Amino acid sequence: MSQKVGFIYNGNADEGRQFLCNLPAGTQINYAGKLYAMRDAAHKRLVEMDKQGEQLPINLGGKIIFYAGPTFVNDKMIIGPTTSKRMDSFFEFTAQKGILATVGKGVRTQEVIKAIEKYKVPYLVAPSGCAAYLSQKTIDWRIVAFEDLGPEAIYEITVKDFPMILFIDCCGRSL
Repeated sequence: MSQKVGFIYNGNADEGRQFLCNLPAGTQINYAGKLYAMRDAAHKRLVEMDKQGEQLPINLGGKIIFYAGPTFVNDKMIIGPTTSKRMDSFFEFTAQKGILATVGKGVRTQEVIKAIEKYKVPYLVAPSGCAAYLSQKTIDWRIVAFEDLGPEAIYEITVKDFPMILFIDCCGRSL
């Protein structure tokens, strides 16, 4: 039987990592705090900027990256997870920048599972196919980088009671 926990993240990366790394794969989490929605284009641009020696427009340290791209209906954000495997080639980059965790849907490559264990960056899954439900958990949002990318911009999203399952824990164990 999996355990259920609440996780209120105030941005303290050390406390957040300690909390998440003490949970086993399969733990159900109701999350309150910020998520940073990013998809392929934003990841690619961050990597290119870093290679060019440019300052990144966002400090990734301590951030929880949500693999998602929103749509909008009457200024209401509708958002759900996208396939995480598409971001696997960028995982090591974001892990080296100090992210706290990633959230998406689907399986990860063996290389990413090894990096999860190495960097202690767990992978959580959010329920897919229910973006309208997840959107009810969204309190606020704003674009923090790459507005020109539209739905692939980087969005800071504040959520409450956002359901997730710890799919790959800090020890590399998965469901």
